[in-house]
Amino acid sequence: TTTRNGESGGGGGGMRKGETVEKELSCSLEELYKGSKRNMKISRTITDYSGNVRTKVEILSIEIKPGWKKGTKVTFPEKGNEEPGVITADIVFVIDEKPHPVFRRDGNDLLVDLEITLLESLTGKTFEITTLDGRCLPLEITSIIKPGFELVVPDEGMPISKQPGKKGSLKFRFKVKYPSRLSEEQKAALRRVLG
Repeated sequence: TTTRNGESGGGGGGMRKGETVEKELSCSLEELYKGSKRNMKISRTITDYSGNVRTKVEILSIEIKPGWKKGTKVTFPEKGNEEPGVITADIVFVIDEKPHPVFRRDGNDLLVDLEITLLESLTGKTFEITTLDGRCLPLEITSIIKPGFELVVPDEGMPISKQPGKKGSLKFRFKVKYPSRLSEEQKAALRRVLG
């Protein structure tokens, strides 16, 4: 995304352009899911019409689109410091993704690790998860959960920025928590049921 605010830096044939200034823009997974608007305050040196060098403070508005990924760049042409004889540099904001306590992003998919007991892995489990846009998603597993089992919910992952209306998948990976010990009575009951 490139934004131009109608200002131009010093032009001129044969002049070199100032070195691009990159700044990190750390975004939550919710912002990258729903999209948001960020106002970034910058200060830069400029030369006014009378030749005096002064500091100018500006607010740059960044429209974060749903589905943007880490590494996405937003360029503001010629918003860097002005120097005599040099074309004003661009400022580039590079999107970074903050860690989330529940979800991990894998491309357009969202991953969730869930721990369940051995009993739940054999008898099933019903649970709810709150999505990044605040919806409550109920899930019921009635089959036996074996090691490596992955539950995939299509169209509940991250929005795909280049394909509006499409989303990746939400993937649940299960870790079975085994009991630390069993009594002889419990072992005998398991042998009767499972043996």
